[in-house]
Amino acid sequence: MNLDKLHAAQASFLMRYPKGFDDPALEPIKKKHNVGKLIELTQAVLTEENCRKSDFVASTLLSIVSRCSMISRFEKPQFKHFINALDSDERDALAFAVRERLHGNKRAGFEQICGMLAHHKIAKWAVISAVPFYFAPRREVFVKPTTAKNIIEYLEVSDLHYEAMPRWAFYTGYRKLITAVKREVPKSLAPNNAALTGFLMLST
Repeated sequence: MNLDKLHAAQASFLMRYPKGFDDPALEPIKKKHNVGKLIELTQAVLTEENCRKSDFVASTLLSIVSRCSMISRFEKPQFKHFINALDSDERDALAFAVRERLHGNKRAGFEQICGMLAHHKIAKWAVISAVPFYFAPRREVFVKPTTAKNIIEYLEVSDLHYEAMPRWAFYTGYRKLITAVKREVPKSLAPNNAALTGFLMLST
């Protein structure tokens, strides 16, 4: 990672927004994305116990995805169709995979969800990564393809290569990169991991 370029991006961002994400000038963007409320919702409802309720999990995922401003308007109806097309056994499998992703074997859950979405041709990074991010916003990362590619290129990360098909290896590599970036910047630039990638997107 090119630390000089990271610190240059930091200086540029703080010149425009001296208080980081607490700066009043960023309030319109924060309201648009409504991240705080979706974090509260996701953490409150997707408990381990609730993740055993298949229909509840399906309707909750649909609600979160439909309200997520970071998922494109093209992907949202595709995801709705995916949820509505699931039979009872598939809903059980989805709920199990979500429970694993959030509360158990995270890699297994990721791969199970990805497999189900791929079968319906909607294995997209935004859809895969949104709910885990809202559930654990300082641990998990939201992967927006253009943003991820630009960050990797700007910071000259030679050992991480973006992959269009969601894969656990890329996800963990990208998360490791974002964690490393977080250690180098003020806390005001990283209230959560999506904000941190947003700062990089706005500065590069």
